[in-house]
Amino acid sequence: MVVRELMLGPKRFSDLRADLPGISANVLTQRLEGLEANGILIRRKLPPPASAHVYELTPWGYEAEPLIKVMGRWAARSPRHDPSLPLSAVSLMLSFRTMFDAAKAEGFDATVGIRIGEESFLARIADGTLDLKRSPLEGADATIAGEATSLAAVVYGGQPFDTMISVGALAVEGDRAVAERFATLFTLPPKVETAV
Repeated sequence: MVVRELMLGPKRFSDLRADLPGISANVLTQRLEGLEANGILIRRKLPPPASAHVYELTPWGYEAEPLIKVMGRWAARSPRHDPSLPLSAVSLMLSFRTMFDAAKAEGFDATVGIRIGEESFLARIADGTLDLKRSPLEGADATIAGEATSLAAVVYGGQPFDTMISVGALAVEGDRAVAERFATLFTLPPKVETAV
């Protein structure tokens, strides 16, 4: 989970702690120390005026993204998978990278900004590909702002944008049609059939 949360760039300890609410400070410290000792991440100090310490994946750590995607797709096939449960901004962005359906994006070229809390991401869709990364929102055709769970409810749960906007859970700036089309580009895999 720590590696997943660092996949889109460095974070402070307090940010990791907020995005991983089920983990104690002591356990998180142990995990970070273990990952650093094994060369998966580094701890570095940001230059002034920030002067804060952040944790960042090493190049080898970033190589874990395909594994995280495979695990995410595998977990989403569980009959007990519930896309309405709380998730972090990075979890949602990685799910977008994982569940992107190139066929649904055919003929769609756009840039969509996503703001979740203090984090911002830019998704560029062109030629059936998705480039999504943490970034300022300049140049977005549309910007979607709100909680990760609310955006997941639209993308994966079929909630209409209108409903989420009317209750104040999401806001859309710019080209609303672009935001609505963006929300249709991601497909969860079919649930696995289990014997009961």
